[in-house]
Amino acid sequence: MSVAIEVRNLTRTYEGTIGMTKKKTIEALKGISFTVNEGEIFGLLGPNGAGKTTTIKILTTLLAPSSGDAEIFGCKCFGEERFIRAKINFIFGGERGLYWRLSAYENLQYFGDIYKIPGKVLKERIPKLIKLVNLEGREHEKVEGFSKGMKQRLQIARGLINDPQVLFLDEPTLGLDPVGAKDLRNIILKLKEEGKTMLLTTHYMYEADELCDRIAIINNGEIVDLGTSKELKLKYLEDEKGALEEVYIKLIGGDKSV
Repeated sequence: MSVAIEVRNLTRTYEGTIGMTKKKTIEALKGISFTVNEGEIFGLLGPNGAGKTTTIKILTTLLAPSSGDAEIFGCKCFGEERFIRAKINFIFGGERGLYWRLSAYENLQYFGDIYKIPGKVLKERIPKLIKLVNLEGREHEKVEGFSKGMKQRLQIARGLINDPQVLFLDEPTLGLDPVGAKDLRNIILKLKEEGKTMLLTTHYMYEADELCDRIAIINNGEIVDLGTSKELKLKYLEDEKGALEEVYIKLIGGDKSV
């Protein structure tokens, strides 16, 4: 099994302020390490401020680490960005990242042009993506008239427009109703069947339980444990049928921000 993502002793610090003038060094990441195998859905769980977004920003080449290494398919995320960016894409929760006055089809065409995908390829790929995210018959309507669930499904299509090998999903079902969230999880599982490698963050423990092959729980910039859902439950609950939420709360030290 080949490794898609490798993170070794990754740190990130920055200068913050206390009050008006006093400066303080903040450690967003304190030397985290993990690997993600090709074709795996890897969950990164933790409370707000734990370091999840910082990790994703480094892996998506948007932020430089202070020290340590982060690589995707052997290429460094800082220093070899041009070899990585065509192989990855990023999907976030909420309704950002789309142009509401354009249609769904026009959005996908626009983002395809950004990736310099040939018109002939886009002409074949866009209808397939529209079908994958269940927007057939609505693709020529303006996004501003879409429901939140439809917008989020379109986000998935946008994130797949360059046919990435690795997909980063940051709370993709945030704010969706139960039916919309279920639809989105089904799409993620379809992508796994197609061999996509995915790194997922979520605050919904049942979602991580359903989707993730392995899970890393991060708190205060450190990974406190990593394993399959079954392994974590047996380790902390002695019951593989227990709730992952209980494991999470034990590891985070009573923080119930799930």
